[in-house]
Amino acid sequence: MIRLSGVSRTFHGRTGHVEALRGIDLHVAEGEFVAVLGRSGCGKSTLLRMVAGLLPATGGEITVGGTPITKPRRDIAMLFQKPALLPWRTVLDNVLLPVEVFGWSRAKYRDRARRLLDMAGLAGFEKRLPHELSGGMQQRVSLCRSLIGEPRVMLMDEPFSALDALTREELSGELQRVHMETKATIVFVTHSIDEAVLLADRVVVLSPRPGRIRKVVEVDIPRPRSLGRNAHLADVARVSADLHELLMERHAPDAPEPVGAGVGALTATGLGA
Repeated sequence: MIRLSGVSRTFHGRTGHVEALRGIDLHVAEGEFVAVLGRSGCGKSTLLRMVAGLLPATGGEITVGGTPITKPRRDIAMLFQKPALLPWRTVLDNVLLPVEVFGWSRAKYRDRARRLLDMAGLAGFEKRLPHELSGGMQQRVSLCRSLIGEPRVMLMDEPFSALDALTREELSGELQRVHMETKATIVFVTHSIDEAVLLADRVVVLSPRPGRIRKVVEVDIPRPRSLGRNAHLADVARVSADLHELLMERHAPDAPEPVGAGVGALTATGLGA
């Protein structure tokens, strides 16, 4: 579904240039949930914005569904750190905003908006204004808005980072359920090891700037997952420990570690310094 081939990005400014990403080769299969994890400044958000068509790559190529990405597309939705709801619009009207922007039939999508709100646990809040909702509820509204057009791809840039720990875990559970129901292809940027393990099929660990693929960790744990006591607690702890050790390594080796092949496998050749 999503393929990055030799993708690099350099920012040029008056005082010089900053190489944010170098030589990224990645394939995300249809319906897969991939988390991108790394230290601050490693290029995670830059990577997401390039896939969304908001930033051009300075090297390599990005395709979604076999078509090169040159600008934002309707079948690719993006969810940011802050909900960015319009304060004068009700919950329902905020969810329907993309319908108006793209000139779709409001009547056709109204029922879908209500079903999404119900799925997100917001039934009965359709007429509320954003200031009447908690931060977690606002982010649920934003999630519903990103789903209204039934996107093939969802890009999520630390959408739960501003929330408290319990709300983050609760929304991680909701997102697991949404993903299992919609089968959307999701790329999720996060600083949180816990979020990555709870949500992802694979975790792509980026090295410090310039961001390169340090390793890809498979998360072969049955869903739904949680951080509480359950049959898979030992597996969650093991994968979390592996990711923690990777992130604590300040310097990646000159050559990336080999990655297993298979459906949705990542190609990690040519990523050396």
